Amino acid sequence: MNAPTLSRRRLLQLGGLSALSMGSPGMVAARVGGSDSGKPAKEKACIFILLCGGPSHLDTWDLKPSAPAEIRGPYNPIATAVPGMRISELHTRLAQQTKHFSLIRSMTHPGNISNHFDAMHNLLSGQAGASLDSPYIGSVLSKVRPSERNGASYVWLIKCVGDPVFCAPNLATGGNLGAPYAPLFVGAADNHPAMKTFKAPDVFEVRETPARMTDRRSLLESIERSRSEGGNWRDIHGKGFELATSPGPREAFKVEREDPKLRDRYGNNALGQNLLLARRLVESGVGFVTVNGWTGPSPTQVQNNGPPSSSWDMHGAEMGMGNAFGNGSYGMGYCLPVLDHALSALIEDLKDRGMLDDTLIVCMGEFGRTPRINQNNGIPGRQHWPHCYSAILAGGGISGGMVYGESDKIGAYVKDKPVKPQDFSATIYHALGVNYESKVTKDGLSKPLSTGQPLLDLFA
Repeated sequence: MNAPTLSRRRLLQLGGLSALSMGSPGMVAARVGGSDSGKPAKEKACIFILLCGGPSHLDTWDLKPSAPAEIRGPYNPIATAVPGMRISELHTRLAQQTKHFSLIRSMTHPGNISNHFDAMHNLLSGQAGASLDSPYIGSVLSKVRPSERNGASYVWLIKCVGDPVFCAPNLATGGNLGAPYAPLFVGAADNHPAMKTFKAPDVFEVRETPARMTDRRSLLESIERSRSEGGNWRDIHGKGFELATSPGPREAFKVEREDPKLRDRYGNNALGQNLLLARRLVESGVGFVTVNGWTGPSPTQVQNNGPPSSSWDMHGAEMGMGNAFGNGSYGMGYCLPVLDHALSALIEDLKDRGMLDDTLIVCMGEFGRTPRINQNNGIPGRQHWPHCYSAILAGGGISGGMVYGESDKIGAYVKDKPVKPQDFSATIYHALGVNYESKVTKDGLSKPLSTGQPLLDLFA
């Protein structure tokens, strides 16, 4: 066989991987192997639930019952398992879990960032005023702390799709770190684990015997030695081969093997089953899983359900989304109970499995919503609001039952302890045991992972 005549596609085929598989390079950014003892090492992991669109902090975790009706909305705060810590009445199950998570009520974007694109970019990169080529936290961790066990380092469950305003610019690129540190995307609106037809990415479907794939790999390596291909591509291919032939990642996608009662506990919808899949991926060794907070279409709404990236962009009639407090796909009457079931189940499940201390859960949107409710033909909604919003943190050493920071009396601006994107990213790195002052870029050591300060008060 004449090596120089082989195409790049043919080389991929020889190795048992498709060109499509290589288009999702986050799956090959992992180191494959175990500890010296033969037992998997305990690793810190993160499940980041991104409520794309920006949920209303005033109707979820920072209610203002004393504010005027046009500010406070229809929901009342309810008592929780932690005295004095109150959340929305639509979060009945989370109310029983408050001792396991803490609330930040003082998230803020410096400057007037009022669009999804920029707000997501700054939040996910963990920087205020992030440069256009900034990598996101998951990509950074893939480089400085790749998975020690079988599995990808960085996975996204349902990529944001539809209108590009919902998609942060470097979501699929790895930013200036490059393609090897981009995430593996799993699932879509018509292919998610709540569906009986759910199918894992093609890279996990091994159609050859291990022996035959190994023979093909040896052939490819001999061809590679006679070519001038760069070492980076060879490394990516080799890691992709190991990932594709390892049973751990493939098994993680088989959510149907879970107890039906547990699946029901999470909720038979896109968000619930994606959080269950996220737990399974973390168990298999994935270090960072971002879950798109799409709740799936409401059973009471068959039209205008929106793309699987915008459940929480509850503008009301202004953008044809219906009542923000109703039971449609853009209504809190539907979305908040779905989140309540799914997030409380994840916290409880991780705790029962002894995984909560080593798994950081982050749940938040890219910003909050306006204090004043807008009315359009009698159909209410709220607009984008970057100045003050809320987040939930659980596990990973976070002390439960705490409220960090405070907003003003109508939830418009931070009153105490502002938390900027860089402080939030420093807190994530700290929880995962990564030095946030470490320096890394594509070409060497030059910039710290975060210029913020971790919120040490949140840790036990």
